[in-house]
Amino acid sequence: MNEQQRIDSQKVTVADNSADKKSVSEKTSADFAKYFEKTYQPPSLKDAKKRGKEEVQYHNDFKIPEQFKGMGQGRKFYIRTYGCQMNEHDTEVMAGIFMALGYEPTDGVEDANVILLNTCAIRENAENKVFGELGHLKALKKEKPDLLLGVCGCMSQEESVVNRILKVHPFVDMIFGTHNIHRLPNILSEAYLSKEMVIEVWSKEGDVIENLPKIRKGNIKAWVNIMYGCDKFCTYCIVPYTRGKERSRRPEEIIHEVRQLAAQGYKEITLLGQNVNAYGKDFEDMNYGLGDLMDEIHKIDIPRIRFTTSHPRDFDDRLIEVLAKGGNLLDHIHLPVQSGSSEVLKIMARKYTRERYLELVQKIKTAIPNASLTTDIIVGFPNETDEQFEETLSLYREVEFDSAYTFIYSPREGTPAAKMKDNVPMEVKKERLQRLNALVNEISAKKLKEYEGKIVNVLVEGESKNNPDVLAGYTEKSKLVNFRGPKSAVGQIVKVKIIKAKTWTLDGEMVEEAVEVI
Repeated sequence: MNEQQRIDSQKVTVADNSADKKSVSEKTSADFAKYFEKTYQPPSLKDAKKRGKEEVQYHNDFKIPEQFKGMGQGRKFYIRTYGCQMNEHDTEVMAGIFMALGYEPTDGVEDANVILLNTCAIRENAENKVFGELGHLKALKKEKPDLLLGVCGCMSQEESVVNRILKVHPFVDMIFGTHNIHRLPNILSEAYLSKEMVIEVWSKEGDVIENLPKIRKGNIKAWVNIMYGCDKFCTYCIVPYTRGKERSRRPEEIIHEVRQLAAQGYKEITLLGQNVNAYGKDFEDMNYGLGDLMDEIHKIDIPRIRFTTSHPRDFDDRLIEVLAKGGNLLDHIHLPVQSGSSEVLKIMARKYTRERYLELVQKIKTAIPNASLTTDIIVGFPNETDEQFEETLSLYREVEFDSAYTFIYSPREGTPAAKMKDNVPMEVKKERLQRLNALVNEISAKKLKEYEGKIVNVLVEGESKNNPDVLAGYTEKSKLVNFRGPKSAVGQIVKVKIIKAKTWTLDGEMVEEAVEVI
């Protein structure tokens, strides 16, 4: 189907800033084709690959336009979030915008007036879940014709996804991407005014929008986004295309936000970025990186400060020096390696070798002896041999990570790796994953066993998912601890003696005084 045929066969209303836009029904096919060409910019992988010299635009003046205030009066919204912490943070922002418009949140889709699926594109399985959910929501949409159903997030930035929704799920009301969340009021207004699909996806390098409202999940831990995008272009990864170029928030904005969270009583913050330790590399007016930012945040009265996710290429000596100061800078570091083979790492375009990674690990452990490391590993990457997979196992044994997120390679359309021959049979991939997970479990159990009899500080987050009479929380090294204690402990950091270690969690009992805390 060519572009003209697609335009003729699909009724699509495009959200823009035009005050005198005609409705689709008022346009002839030729008029609409001309309009579509000028104003509708579908997601383009070709455009998303570009990294130009354009300056990042900073916008500090976000506010709800007057004409949209009260739009949500008497209406409820529901957001289902898939994927990483950045998606969760985006959901907090969208929830903040909804609430500012007068909407109320709801825990279920049945009584929602607006449903958004905030999507993840990093693996095929994540996309399949979203398309499956759209299938389930089709029946609800038939029952409630006035229901607005939207798809946003990383999947919306993919050409193939938008085309599939247009073809298979025409009942979707709106599609918008990662760069224009701040335009949610405009997109909702357009969707209410038109019965046709609203598509607003920008394939651009991205701006930085400050002053966005947020409705955070809970009042104990908070995400603080410090940068957006990624410029690493690992051959398997779609993120640089869906999230745009690396662009950092100004330090004064971040520090102000963290101080506000401290004043509100938050106990832990996590600094977020697709490639968080590339923070500041895009600044042209100063030499200021993640280490410098954390050194300043270190002085703010918040008990725990984390960051994720870091890239080994950007983990510099300054950051290690600052983390070694300890205190509220936690020594749990997530450092994705992806493979233990230099040859595979080269094909992945990770731009470091096995040896370089191990040197970095040794440097971290020397400066921070008690540091706990976790990682990400992909098995079954194109051309990965048995010998190369064994190198991954040997690296894991050498580093002795506390835990790992492990994945079977999943080709993402538009990435360089998707053009490679996927020549590792699925049964081999599954066998390798099984062997790797056995090693991960073995070392995790060994490390947790060392906690038995020791006393740890636990930030209590609430009741255990499995037993309301048991409290659950995390140590500084992100170990999950279950113990019995008063409900008043929720939101506090308490001392817990570890009684029993399991493969992934610890059981303990709350104590009043502690002699040794680890």
